[in-house]
Amino acid sequence: MADDKKFAGYVCTGCGLGERLDAGQLETTATRDGKMQSCKQHEMLCSAEGVQMIKDDIANDDITHVMIAACSRRAKVEAFNFTDVALTRANLREGVIWVRPDTDENKETTQEMADDYIRMACAELKSMTKPSASGEQSVNKNILVVGGGITGMTAAIEAAAAGYPVHLVEKSGALGGAVGSYYKVIPTRSPYDAPAENPVPALSEAIEADGNITVHLNSTLTKTDGAPGRFSVDIATESGTTETVSIGAIIQASGWKPYDANQLPEFAYGKSQDVVTNHELEALAVAANGGPIKRPSDGKEVQSVCFIQNAGQCSDKDGHLTYFAGVTDLVSIKQAMYFKELNGECDTTILFDNLRTPGAGGEDFYRAGQNAMVTFSKGIASEVVPGDNLTVKFEDKILNEQTEMACDLVVLATGMEPNSGPDPYAQLTVDMAEDEEEKAKAQAILENAPPSILNLQYRQGTDLPHLKNGFTDSHFICFPYETRRTGIYSAGPVRRPMDIQQARDDATGAALKAIQAAENAGLGRAAHPRSGDLSFPSFRKEGCTQCKRCTVECPFGAINEDEEGYPMYNESRCRRCGTCMGACPVRVISFENYSVETVNQQIKNVDIPEEWDEKPRILVLACENDAYPALDQAAQAGVEINPWARVIPVRCLGSVSLSWVTDALNNGYDGIVMMGCRRDDDYQCHFVRGSAMAAERMSKVGDTLDTLNLEPERVILHEVAITDVERAPQLINDMAETVEKIGLSPFKF
Repeated sequence: MADDKKFAGYVCTGCGLGERLDAGQLETTATRDGKMQSCKQHEMLCSAEGVQMIKDDIANDDITHVMIAACSRRAKVEAFNFTDVALTRANLREGVIWVRPDTDENKETTQEMADDYIRMACAELKSMTKPSASGEQSVNKNILVVGGGITGMTAAIEAAAAGYPVHLVEKSGALGGAVGSYYKVIPTRSPYDAPAENPVPALSEAIEADGNITVHLNSTLTKTDGAPGRFSVDIATESGTTETVSIGAIIQASGWKPYDANQLPEFAYGKSQDVVTNHELEALAVAANGGPIKRPSDGKEVQSVCFIQNAGQCSDKDGHLTYFAGVTDLVSIKQAMYFKELNGECDTTILFDNLRTPGAGGEDFYRAGQNAMVTFSKGIASEVVPGDNLTVKFEDKILNEQTEMACDLVVLATGMEPNSGPDPYAQLTVDMAEDEEEKAKAQAILENAPPSILNLQYRQGTDLPHLKNGFTDSHFICFPYETRRTGIYSAGPVRRPMDIQQARDDATGAALKAIQAAENAGLGRAAHPRSGDLSFPSFRKEGCTQCKRCTVECPFGAINEDEEGYPMYNESRCRRCGTCMGACPVRVISFENYSVETVNQQIKNVDIPEEWDEKPRILVLACENDAYPALDQAAQAGVEINPWARVIPVRCLGSVSLSWVTDALNNGYDGIVMMGCRRDDDYQCHFVRGSAMAAERMSKVGDTLDTLNLEPERVILHEVAITDVERAPQLINDMAETVEKIGLSPFKF
């Protein structure tokens, strides 16, 4: 109830705020305009004394809502972590004094900015309530790892070592995956001078000895229901038995599958037994049992071998992989050294165009191959002609001529394809196809989709969405391991091509994220990127039109529908982005501490000068993950921002309601700048599709501007990266110049 709320404001005068701003006036603004019941100043609010003052007031005066006017909400987060109250912050340091030159000429507009940010923060606070956990869960420490290869084994060991029980599910009859059948592996320790022993036997022994790990061999998942903290998973065996286990978080480590070399007829694969893939060569090395490697056709000891690099990789040809597997050059060096170890004076040639040896020891291992007398020849193979001996035709890139070489065995360095489940957005691709040819192509992909791995009981599909080339979606910059299904993490080559060491590192990271997800879910808190946020969406049923936009547009599958067709929220799947809130045409979705109203009140409580004052107002809606940090960094660098701008951080541009745009224009704002994340194939949106959906929604805002007889230039949306320290402020300054050219909004008159 409103009567139970008690509001208190606190104004910091440290970090130069007291010298640049009239703190007494700010205090008056907070109590008079912002209706704070009390407001205090302190010379350094983030100090132990300042923090204690606020804590004492909360405890002794029953404060329920706190407004802190100091630095950016991204600074001093731990100092101002008051969990027992609703909290907002007015950004006076980075947002005002650091972006305005310290001159007498600027004093008035600088103070006006500060007063507005006080009003905005107080208005936001009035519409907030303190978030609290739903209380639906208790902590479930069980971690499910799907896939018993090197990635899954490592993830299981790491999670178990941290004290979390693990269920490790492997579809075959043994752990180890592809690596389990390898003769040796790429070295991971100095001096990187020779192939290393296979780590799978030692990992298998560690898992067998670990009482915290339950292994399910010859098993698959037939059903995954529920949510983080309370997944219910059916594990079925080949014999037909099914066990249901309760799981806190899931790691998908389903690995990779070899590229189908049958799509390389020019290299005689399938025509000659002596043309093998790099994956198949491992079996020949193991079968040699310490003796010489023999060719498959006649059992003859291999005296000469040629490795053809990038076979079916880095190519736009139909059926080829457009990407590089990242590790095949190192694999070829390793395998070439097999022949030097086992086959004596075997003539060993690696035929390459671009040789890439990533990793700490990559260059050392390449030198070791040279020292072992492996021949590295720069050339591009065009054909392999079968016969008693194989003839490899190639273009010698050094001599710039067509030539050929004879050998006993040819090894094709083929790439890695992800072992993913079907892409749940494949059907969406079919529905959105612009012509019949595109639709047929998308339909073929859907019909040839692989079997499900997770069998999720989600409205949005059975498996993890893909990014590109079938790899499960995660972002290499912003959120590795994170998928679009909260509490489910991908790791290893199902996420991107990688070598064994990278896969093991990846597994460790995913295990830590899974543990974090399980713990957060048990406490009712959000996962990345708003870790610890207790708020979750709710909706006003009587106002809902059952349009299903929130269900469809949620990037994380957090919303289903009940039997009556109303949205049914699952807060532990929710990332708290607010995309559902922005999608709702009737504005009935909100969070306790973030809603259409909390932002609307900020917009409405900016002081809009009369037209004769010639002081425009520009509303900036900045994504809190990239654009707002970029503006903070710009402030730290002393980059100037136009004094007419008023910046409101939003969780994601996907949460932006069109009502904010129309209300701002109706209230007399002269321009609106929206700053979201990059939204193309290499998207950087922390909430995956929020920025893209905002752009789609805002493409229709032109109709609103026409209705209001306003110029389209007054509302603009930009993609901003966290590194755009110079560009982000310039976009605001550009809008100020636009307003100066086209004039003030007619709604001021």
